[in-house]
Amino acid sequence: MRDREPIQTQYFDKLIASFPSMQGKTVAITGCSSGMGLILARACGEHGARIVMLNRPSKGAQAALEDIQRAGVNAIGIECDLSSFEKVRHAGAELRRRLGDSGCDVLCNNAGVMGLEDLATEDGFDVQMQTNHLSHFLLTHEVWPLLEKAEQLRGEARVVNHSSGARRAPSRPLQAKYLQAKGGRLGGNGLLGFNKWVRYQQSKLANLMFTYALHEHAGQRPDNRIKSLCAHPGPTDSGLQGKTASSGGTLLLDRYILSKALKNAHSAEDGTCGLARCVMEPGVESGAFFGPEGQSQPGPAVLLPPERDAAAEALLWDESLKATGIRNFFEESVS
Repeated sequence: MRDREPIQTQYFDKLIASFPSMQGKTVAITGCSSGMGLILARACGEHGARIVMLNRPSKGAQAALEDIQRAGVNAIGIECDLSSFEKVRHAGAELRRRLGDSGCDVLCNNAGVMGLEDLATEDGFDVQMQTNHLSHFLLTHEVWPLLEKAEQLRGEARVVNHSSGARRAPSRPLQAKYLQAKGGRLGGNGLLGFNKWVRYQQSKLANLMFTYALHEHAGQRPDNRIKSLCAHPGPTDSGLQGKTASSGGTLLLDRYILSKALKNAHSAEDGTCGLARCVMEPGVESGAFFGPEGQSQPGPAVLLPPERDAAAEALLWDESLKATGIRNFFEESVS
């Protein structure tokens, strides 16, 4: 995709300046080697939080870690490849080893891939669904003891998921087959590449349904103070679209979808506002969903009306447990 003129940031700086210090808190973020994840990591770090950068091992991830450390942020990096359940479990074990005494105040499930072909991971699941949702479901389970520790020490903890306006385009309910080990057998690319975008839509809808399902299940625990929250960025020039185009997004439909997403896009900083409210804003209520109003319009991150679907939430929870092999979500992992 052709280079674009920089987009002026309108909302981010004022919003971030309004938040209190995060001194003494630990924030773990997936997919923060660039884009909105890195912007969020910097903002939280500059407010005093310790940052745990959860990324696939790469030169870019190492450079991002070193850059943020040079800026004075207290940050560490832990390898976390969301395309592999085994590697997610290893990341969970390392997190528990390194944060066991202090806990984790926020787990931000930010990482995502977009518009990939009908490919199976090593675990047999669709690469978009596993990366965007199933591995985050597993990671949240792995980190749960650390969230409980932070809850005990500092009064609350948070799980933050990152959805997208694509959750509603094309509009279709969550379907079990996309959460099952059917990677590579979910319609291929289909006519003009349409099916890859259906799989992406399903994964982004799963992010939001997971938020609501976790809110319900965690809320049944005695004295629960672990909040489940979600954001969507609105149309954002985050760099993900360019990565999609450079990794096989060459069909006309791909180009149309990506160019449409960027036509009215706001900056990556403004796209981060919803995540920032979920992670940094005091007093938010569990189950809250933040982002620009409307499906494809930029704007400030506001508290959005709930998009609850009890049947989809139950399906999501049950199929995700089966996919990841978790028996009891709130019991400590033994990996």
